[in-house]
Amino acid sequence: MPATYCSLHYHAVFSTKDRYPLITKDWRNDLHAYIGGIVRNLDGVPVAIGGTENHAHILIGLRATHRLDYVMRDLKSGSSEWVHQTVGKRSFSWQPGYFGATVSPSQIDAVTRYILNQEEHHRHKTFKHEYLEMLKLAGIEYDERYVW
Repeated sequence: MPATYCSLHYHAVFSTKDRYPLITKDWRNDLHAYIGGIVRNLDGVPVAIGGTENHAHILIGLRATHRLDYVMRDLKSGSSEWVHQTVGKRSFSWQPGYFGATVSPSQIDAVTRYILNQEEHHRHKTFKHEYLEMLKLAGIEYDERYVW
């Protein structure tokens, strides 16, 4: 085969340090837009970005040459720097870890709706419940002592 063809979409979730509710509505959309810009600068495609005051969800399309851990490192450090400089929250930082799972092309629309509807979703479910549920659905083994 003379060319490489891949459909590599990832749903990633990451929280503010200690899950503090630092991301207020007045600058949340700007943060999400900035995160999208970071993804584009890394030659990825930001399909959907959403979240609440203490965490963010992203659905991104990446190339076969990308490493998710590098993308997440750059995305989190770049967006933290933006918050420090633009919003003025010097105490802002993300938790070191994240959730990441691949998304089948047939599920992109459903995951997009889920990410863009985070405000409503979290009226009925806590972030902790959501996160543990995602780990279970993805078949990821974990030790609850180190998750939360």
